Amino acid sequence: MIVAKGLSLEGVYRDVSFEASPGTLTVVAGPAGSGRTSLLLTLAGRMKPTGGTLTVAGHTWRRAVRGVTALALVDGVTDLDRSLTVMEHLRERRRVPYQGALEKAGLDADERTLVRELDRERQVRLGIALALLDTPKVVVADNVDLGLPPERQQALWTLLGGLGRTVVASCVHPPSRYDHLVEL
Repeated sequence: MIVAKGLSLEGVYRDVSFEASPGTLTVVAGPAGSGRTSLLLTLAGRMKPTGGTLTVAGHTWRRAVRGVTALALVDGVTDLDRSLTVMEHLRERRRVPYQGALEKAGLDADERTLVRELDRERQVRLGIALALLDTPKVVVADNVDLGLPPERQQALWTLLGGLGRTVVASCVHPPSRYDHLVEL
């Protein structure tokens, strides 16, 4: 599903190589400023690498890669509008039915709930639900462990590992279970 060979972005990360099969969970771990978000955006076809090669679902062209990947919550890129409700975010995407995506993401919020009323975990779950609306082959999620206690982090990792899609997610400290680990 994903084949990265010597992937580099000058001044950010370098020589990242891994292969991820369909349905696997790849964790990108490293401290803040290590290039995690940039690597995720490169893997999703949103940033152009300065070196190496990338193939996602058989595609090497960035536009085609974007067509088979979806960004869950990526801070600074897919930020949720805190003044909108869960329903308004879903309607913005103009996709129905969305209930399956909410259930798959394990989001227990009422559709009338304002995003500002959601804690970090439920915001991540909403981001995952929004990503699933595109029925992607690859889901990318950033900062999964940000501000969450270990048991809530583990709940998100379990969710991501069970989506039935190839998932690449970043964190500072890797979870106990993953299929591939990329350390930056």
